Amino acid sequence: MSFNDRIQEELKDAMRSKDQVRLSTLRLLKTALVNERIAKVRDLTPEDEMEVVRRAAKQRRESIEAYEAAGRNDLAEKERAELAVIEEYLPEMLSAEETAAIVDRIIAETGAASKADTGKVMGALMSRHKSEIDGRVAKEIVAARLEKAGIRDQGSGIR
Repeated sequence: MSFNDRIQEELKDAMRSKDQVRLSTLRLLKTALVNERIAKVRDLTPEDEMEVVRRAAKQRRESIEAYEAAGRNDLAEKERAELAVIEEYLPEMLSAEETAAIVDRIIAETGAASKADTGKVMGALMSRHKSEIDGRVAKEIVAARLEKAGIRDQGSGIR
């Protein structure tokens, strides 16, 4: 069963069960997939489909943060409910410890030594592990690791 077929079937199930949150979220997801297909002027690959789902999840996370900062917990809860539905379609992400191990390996491979090398590390990391690593978690780990590396270099006089 294709991803689109799965969404369509689950949309029907949500209609039958009158699950309004799931129904509206799946409709938004289906619309996003159709819009992406139109924008690319071709059928979507499974990678394209997962990118659309990841983007939808990221939008919900950002909205949750914004609503909480504005004190709109009612809207943040609505976004959390939608995010829970969307996350069902995302592959399992690696833990922070597993991500840290991969970051350490890529830092060693690229020879990154300071915060100035963040882009180089993140580029290599995301090109290889985009579907299995949370970009926000990875960015925090990379920043912390490179900050430590920069401090060690400054302390020893190495530049």
